[in-house]
Amino acid sequence: MALVRASDEDRQRVIGVLQRHTEEGRLSLDEFSDRVGTVYAARTLDDLRAAVADLPALAPVPAAEPPDRHLLVIFALAIAVVAVFAVVYALLK
Repeated sequence: MALVRASDEDRQRVIGVLQRHTEEGRLSLDEFSDRVGTVYAARTLDDLRAAVADLPALAPVPAAEPPDRHLLVIFALAIAVVAVFAVVYALLK
């Protein structure tokens, strides 16, 4: 199997995984620091995999929920009312 070179984006993705494992208490700050050093020194994807090989797979991060449409409608109406009042005020002046 040919070795595939790691990109900066690959390294950042692995560092993000290490950060989540640290936040969840699986890695100490010292372990995190050591592994980040390993990630930055990695030349191949196999080198990157070695930095997380003993860690469980993470659950996917839930997608952010879209903003409530009702709030957006209310906000748009509030802006429209303010604009109408501004026009009326300017005409009465």
